[in-house]
Amino acid sequence: MRWWIPFLTLFATALMTALVVTPLARLLAWKLGSVDYPGGRRVNCKPLPRMGGIAIFCSIVVAILVQIIGSVFLDWPSLSPFAARPAMSLNYPMLFLGLCIIFVTGLLDDYYELKPKQKLLGQLIAATVAVCGGLIIDVVVNPLSNEGILLGWFAYPLTIGYLVAYANIFNLIDGLDGLASGIACIASITMWIVSTMAGHLDAAALAIIIAGATLGFLRYNFNPASIILGDSGSLLIGFLLGAVSLLSVQRVAGLTSIIVPLVISGIPIMDTFSAIVRRGRAHVSIGQADKGHIHHRLMYEGFNQRQTVLFIYLWTAMLSVGSIIMTQVEVVPRIAIFCGLVIASVIFAMRLHLFRPVLLHYHNPETGTDELVAPQDEAFEEAAEQFEEEHPLFPNVGD
Repeated sequence: MRWWIPFLTLFATALMTALVVTPLARLLAWKLGSVDYPGGRRVNCKPLPRMGGIAIFCSIVVAILVQIIGSVFLDWPSLSPFAARPAMSLNYPMLFLGLCIIFVTGLLDDYYELKPKQKLLGQLIAATVAVCGGLIIDVVVNPLSNEGILLGWFAYPLTIGYLVAYANIFNLIDGLDGLASGIACIASITMWIVSTMAGHLDAAALAIIIAGATLGFLRYNFNPASIILGDSGSLLIGFLLGAVSLLSVQRVAGLTSIIVPLVISGIPIMDTFSAIVRRGRAHVSIGQADKGHIHHRLMYEGFNQRQTVLFIYLWTAMLSVGSIIMTQVEVVPRIAIFCGLVIASVIFAMRLHLFRPVLLHYHNPETGTDELVAPQDEAFEEAAEQFEEEHPLFPNVGD
């Protein structure tokens, strides 16, 4: 049997399942009232049903079942997330349980709109279950000396934090039609290529399933969208990609093996980092939503929704190609490529003013209260002047 047939079958299964289930998920979301209305940091002009994660989750489950059937009856190689992998001592049902928990957490948030701490608790439980099942990095290898650094007990909180962070970066960037799902599709295809070349077939199988699921969902999610991922989808996708990146390195990870998935998901990572810096500079809560994300900045520059999303797709593809090349060259050119990609992205981030605050505190002399103002508010220019006086190293904060 040709090696690519199981992968193609898994991809097609996830794709077709997403195409069939997404309209059903959309109907369910409308009936339950799980709807995202215009306003806040979102730019959609009409109500959109959430719970797109139902389609993604169903696609993952059906594809895994197909893989199990193929392994048992068609003599497929053990590619599924339930395949034995003694080298990692990994309990794959525990990993699947973690996926279920992160999905249910997002689903509850789509319906009930959980408080941030409640949502974070669900994410931590999901990550902890996966890590307790053996999804962990014990040793990091220095590429210059080939010496291993044993992480010991610190490996557990580090891996849990990694999975939670990966889930949230896709949650935060999900602000335009097709943005998070499209980035995830490109990233998963890249991870499939990298995992296949490295011989990590279970990671490759899960990556190609994610690619099929997100591509099928994009049929309904690309602008003009009729459904959005919701937290049930964005958290699940981020968690899955984080799991794939860990599956790709086993328990002993070279520094490059850790960096590559970070480069692949460089756009949502940079968007999250800039949001933290931006809100920290303005002394507002890190959890406070604003319109300073990459897609907002591009639209301020005059791009429409489709142009913005396609531009970010292209940017992600560039990072993905660079990450693939990094795995095929020696240490010195590998470092050079990584530095080049980082510098280019940082320059572009500065060009878009991603670190510039868009929410500022303003002392209203009429009411004597402290108010939070945005660029569209009349008081923003005055607040910006106050901010410049207090932060002379960061001028021109106004848009």
